[in-house]
Amino acid sequence: MFDVINQQLLAHVAEGLPICSRPYAVIGERLNISETDVIKRLKHLQASGIIKRFGVIVKHAVLGYRANAMCVWHVPEEKIDEIAQYLLEFPFVTLCYQRPMLPEWHYNLYCMIHGKDKSTVLAQLARINSRPQMQTFPHQVLFSRRCFKQRGAIYNLN
Repeated sequence: MFDVINQQLLAHVAEGLPICSRPYAVIGERLNISETDVIKRLKHLQASGIIKRFGVIVKHAVLGYRANAMCVWHVPEEKIDEIAQYLLEFPFVTLCYQRPMLPEWHYNLYCMIHGKDKSTVLAQLARINSRPQMQTFPHQVLFSRRCFKQRGAIYNLN
């Protein structure tokens, strides 16, 4: 089912969805297909692995969030799911994921915290670490020094 319409659909999605109540309907109008067809095609592209992830890119600096920190912990494997669920309970945690540890980097659970300033982020991290169990896990806080261009995937379909 990979055809010219899917190529055009990927191009539209790569530009970002229109900011409106029915973005798939707008894309459908541009492609002369129905909103339902847009959604079906996107689901198929995801299921087939052509689209790996589909999500929102928030431009935090535009919203006034000037401090961003990647917080990392060394969590025992059997506790990863429990601790990840705990981290995701906090509204200021914008993502949370596991990565394999490396010989020179002994952290396996990552989360991103955004705040208006550095002291806010540190206070938010203190809330997370106030749970006694969290204090047993080694951790680091890595503040962003600059903001890179944020954009969606670019698909080379040639």
